[in-house]
Amino acid sequence: MLNIDAISKSFGDQILFEKTGFQINSGERVGLVGRNGHGKTTLLNMISGRDHPDEGSISYPSGYRIGSLSQKIFFTETRVIDEAMLGLLDHEKGHYWKAEKILAGLGFSQDDLTKDPCKFSGGFQVRLNLAKVLVSKPDLLILDEPTNYLDITSIRWISQFLISWPREVLLITHDRGFMDNVVMHIAGIHRHKIKKIKGNTSKYYLQVAQDEEVYEKTRQNEEKRKKEIEHFITRFRAKARLANMVQSRIKTLEKSRTKEKLQKLKNLEFEFNYLPFSGKQILMIEDLSFGWQIDKPLIHNFSLTVYPDDRIAIIGKNGKGKTTLLKLISGNINAISGSIKINPGVHFGYFEQTNVQSLNDNFTVEEELVLSSIDSDRQTARNICGAMMFEKDSALKKISILSGGEKSRVMLGKLLMSSLNLLLLDEPSNHLDIESCDSFVCALDNFEGAVVIITHNEMFLHSLANRLVVFKNNTVEVFEGTYQEFLDKEGWEEGNGFVEKKIKNSALSKKELRQKKSEIISQKSRKIKPLKQKIEKLENDIDENEAVITEINEAFIEASNNQDGQKIQSLAKKLAKFENLNEILFEDLETQMDLFEKIEKLFNNQLEEFERH
Repeated sequence: MLNIDAISKSFGDQILFEKTGFQINSGERVGLVGRNGHGKTTLLNMISGRDHPDEGSISYPSGYRIGSLSQKIFFTETRVIDEAMLGLLDHEKGHYWKAEKILAGLGFSQDDLTKDPCKFSGGFQVRLNLAKVLVSKPDLLILDEPTNYLDITSIRWISQFLISWPREVLLITHDRGFMDNVVMHIAGIHRHKIKKIKGNTSKYYLQVAQDEEVYEKTRQNEEKRKKEIEHFITRFRAKARLANMVQSRIKTLEKSRTKEKLQKLKNLEFEFNYLPFSGKQILMIEDLSFGWQIDKPLIHNFSLTVYPDDRIAIIGKNGKGKTTLLKLISGNINAISGSIKINPGVHFGYFEQTNVQSLNDNFTVEEELVLSSIDSDRQTARNICGAMMFEKDSALKKISILSGGEKSRVMLGKLLMSSLNLLLLDEPSNHLDIESCDSFVCALDNFEGAVVIITHNEMFLHSLANRLVVFKNNTVEVFEGTYQEFLDKEGWEEGNGFVEKKIKNSALSKKELRQKKSEIISQKSRKIKPLKQKIEKLENDIDENEAVITEINEAFIEASNNQDGQKIQSLAKKLAKFENLNEILFEDLETQMDLFEKIEKLFNNQLEEFERH
């Protein structure tokens, strides 16, 4: 168990935390959310001992081990398997198969295990760091953006791995679907405080919005009440007969504490500029072939036509050619054979995950945007800086001091400087926070041109894709349909990644399968129906109680105005009774809804298996 108690932390005049904290209890998997720059990584550094709070404390039991994923690359062994085994506990030092299993899940082949870690790409080197942490079996596993550089099958594998993790997990990820699938609680950093709730990200953000709405309504009511008291004092100050009432209200004013108006938090809000396009086809790829080695083609005789309203997602395991295909389309590399014909009216923007290295460290954010387009001007650049959350003096920050997330926003800003009708995007959501990812999906959805995107974020795939380019089984093919249709019809193969559980139905006839499916539907109905009825009753009871609580509060205010002490005492007892009752009802509702979701998910998974077969 980890306890964070009343911590405060600042850097200069930037306050990150102000007397706040939360607990991670035994066996809990907690997702940590918050805007970039609001303290997520700082909090992880303080928990792991690399930094310390200015005030407050972070405590855990004696012997409690914390393991965290490092993005820094430093290897001492010459073989991948030996490097991974460095993470094994002392009494497991010879258990190489435990390291092998985790390396396989993260996408390493059997041949990779004897290769030099330094010969791998940066993405696979981060995976090796992740493997070392996983095999060490810490009491608290801290993961900061573990899905960066992972492909879909590896993300699915680590999702299942973490769900079965028997100890505590603290997770930061921009992949909302991944987080919701893994965690049990959300701890959110918001306005220098940390709020922890049971549930997923949707429930957390809804709770934050409701809390802010209640705060603002309360502030407005108190402000209105304060003005009424001030008006009463001003009007009757000279009336001797009302002197006691005036003095009473003066004391009330002195005791009252004015609530500060909440400062509006800036979200990433933007849209891509669309250049009108009248053609029927954006581009045509015919019989395209490419390989870094002639005898090992990544892409062979591949053809694709991109239309103006397309949302094409390129999916598949890492190292199979997804980024290479995008580079071929953008003209950064040339094909061995075949052709790519781009309509003369097409203007495209290209975002590549490694392109942040092309930013000039000596430029400011504003200068980088101004110089990105021959048609740009300083005012347009300033407007885009604001949309990308670089407001006022932040637009004058040097590129060299920006975080990874900020540099990604600069790269997106450069795309906004020109009018486009085709976007080529290679993993654009890496380093964006969850709020920024939500805004980014909306911007892509509203863009009138075509989008070709590489992403391993399944929320993006479900939200955007209407066609897919699939790298699978050493081939590349076009799938005409949505991502859900792809999962239903084909899905991901078993192998060094996520392993789908398949129904052993070879011995069952179609009639028997239909009968089994009918039985599952009947069982689901029998389990779900009474839970639905109980949930509806609890919701109705809560609504009725809240209506009574509202009436009591109104009567309470009236009794306070009338200085009716006896009635105030009576109403206070009544209010406490109904508030306690509602708290019990809310806890019961939460329990029933959790049970409902688990049962529904269980039966839906079984039904999906039958649909696939």
